[in-house]
Amino acid sequence: MWIRMGEVLSKEEKLRIIKALEENAEFRYAIAGALGILETLKRLDAIESRLEENSRKIENATMKLEEHSRILQEHSKRLEDLTKIVETLVYKVGEHSEKIEGLRKEVSSLALVVGALTESLYAKYVYEDIEKEALAKGEKIVRKVRNARVNDVDIDLLVETDRCIYVVEVKVRPSYEDVGRLIAKIDLTRERYPEKSIVGIIAGAMIGKEIEAYARGKGITAYTY
Repeated sequence: MWIRMGEVLSKEEKLRIIKALEENAEFRYAIAGALGILETLKRLDAIESRLEENSRKIENATMKLEEHSRILQEHSKRLEDLTKIVETLVYKVGEHSEKIEGLRKEVSSLALVVGALTESLYAKYVYEDIEKEALAKGEKIVRKVRNARVNDVDIDLLVETDRCIYVVEVKVRPSYEDVGRLIAKIDLTRERYPEKSIVGIIAGAMIGKEIEAYARGKGITAYTY
């Protein structure tokens, strides 16, 4: 403001104002008050400017908050939808699990039946081969027992002739453990019938070369069908 006044007032007017300030106390106070008001107004303008800036920032923040709130509501809605889908899937999986469990039991039962029938068929084949072998050696078959028991141990097939006893283990795919069990059954049978020779036979559809060699090494004959 003083710059604008300096541009308008003449030198004489400036001198009169200076002299008035020096000689008139009331005038000096009035000028000082005016200057204080101007300074206060400047400060108020600055404060108002900052308030406007803060108001704009608050408005922008509010808009962002509203946008985030809207996005959060959308995500919440999607989460609810996904939760419903997952619950439906869990329910369906539960139903399928029950059906699968039922099928598993049926397959397990069927496997037992098929296994029993297969072993029974193989036992018939083994008996026919043993019968031919025994007759060729001049042996007379005394008895044939399926699922025989010797000292409370199950034997798939026991064939007794006047000279020997054939101990047969029938498995679709024999393992080393099956051969080991057969050896134990042979030992029990030898204790039960010490007066006769004991012949061990392992029979199956899929006897690997390693299993066959292992059985042969233990004095056991392998019949493959």
